[in-house]
Amino acid sequence: MNWVLIGLTIVLIIFLALRLKRPKYLKPLEQEEFKKDYRKAQLIDVREEKEFKTGYILGARNIPLSQMRHRMTEIRQDQPVYLYCQNGTRCYQAAKVLRKKRGIDNFVMLKGGFRKWSGKVKK
Repeated sequence: MNWVLIGLTIVLIIFLALRLKRPKYLKPLEQEEFKKDYRKAQLIDVREEKEFKTGYILGARNIPLSQMRHRMTEIRQDQPVYLYCQNGTRCYQAAKVLRKKRGIDNFVMLKGGFRKWSGKVKK
């Protein structure tokens, strides 16, 4: 009985470690680093439209994560993609979808998401 419990615990730990591991193709940047180059890239806000309408980073396009599979062709493959969401969690999912379906592998994400952004905002 103890061996089964130990085995299940090990499997659970491995599963969680793999799920929480940051993919190498997604680079999280603090706000100051993110600000340096986001204007030279495609800036994509993956929050839902109602969140986007409350305010967004100047120059961002809204492609919600819920619509990403249907709208991914709007994102160019030959330019870096800068992603942000409310707190950073949806960026991982968006990057994973875009990498798998579009072959894009140059992503930058705003660490902490929009809620930590103190730069210019459009409302």
